[in-house]
Amino acid sequence: MGRTVLVTGGAGFIGSHLVNALAARGDSVRVLDDFSYGKRANLVAAGGTPEVIEASILDAGALDRAFAGVEVVFHEAAIPSVPRSLAAPVASHEANATGTLMVLEAARRQRVRRVVYAGSSSAYGETPTLPKVETISPSPLSPYAVSKLCGEHYCQVYDRALGVETVVLRYFNVFGPRQDPASQYAAVIPRFVTAALAGRATVIFGDGTQSRDFCYVDNVVQANLLAAEVAGARGQVMNIACGQAVDLNRVIALIGEAVGTEVEARHENARVGDIKHSLADIGRAQRVLGYRVDVPFEEGLRRTVEFFRAGTEAR
Repeated sequence: MGRTVLVTGGAGFIGSHLVNALAARGDSVRVLDDFSYGKRANLVAAGGTPEVIEASILDAGALDRAFAGVEVVFHEAAIPSVPRSLAAPVASHEANATGTLMVLEAARRQRVRRVVYAGSSSAYGETPTLPKVETISPSPLSPYAVSKLCGEHYCQVYDRALGVETVVLRYFNVFGPRQDPASQYAAVIPRFVTAALAGRATVIFGDGTQSRDFCYVDNVVQANLLAAEVAGARGQVMNIACGQAVDLNRVIALIGEAVGTEVEARHENARVGDIKHSLADIGRAQRVLGYRVDVPFEEGLRRTVEFFRAGTEAR
């Protein structure tokens, strides 16, 4: 068995895919999750037998138990929603900002070598420059974005001043299997796909011309594995995406093609805190990590449709 690694939020969508990849390469995987958003079924789907510690990242004692003997921490735990943060900003801050501080302090106490942090492209806000490059001044539009940016700053301070190596990966609109379509705050692709498979109209907030740099989850996992190992990544902030913007009307059309039926879209008012366009410059991740877009958007969408179709047929 390889070294011991920890995934906070390992029962979540991205976390469980990361657990799968780490176990597949022979690491001893530990998961810290309070199951407020993560699902035990995701860990079953991930395969392997990770050690699971059911606790909050706000529990210092549980963090010490989870971090003992760990070489690398992949910090995925968060309340991952702009609308939810607008409804409950204090909870979002506690989970995402204070929680990250607690994780970093536990890493320092337990002498963890490196923490890889799941940052967010929401830090950029509605800056007019496209593509978004890491040197742009952040301009967050929601409590969620502020809390995730705060976590970034804590990572950099711990790297520079407190002896914990950190790497920040700014995720852009990650999608793929196991993403929850049922929540009122669900991300657009699982919501659109499941509606299409059920023959229901899907809701677009706005006119559908808003665009996103959608990134299939396997690409994000690859970036995390690289970020844990590459020496030159230490202290850096890097965009993780495909470097391709797709508008929501086009997403709907592609899902219709994959499902084999035209998808009806119902437009409602744009939501507060949502940005109009998002596109990543991924050059830094390519140069520093050797990051590649192994699964382009349309292939990732096809795989996602097949995952949800299989689940529908199994019921």
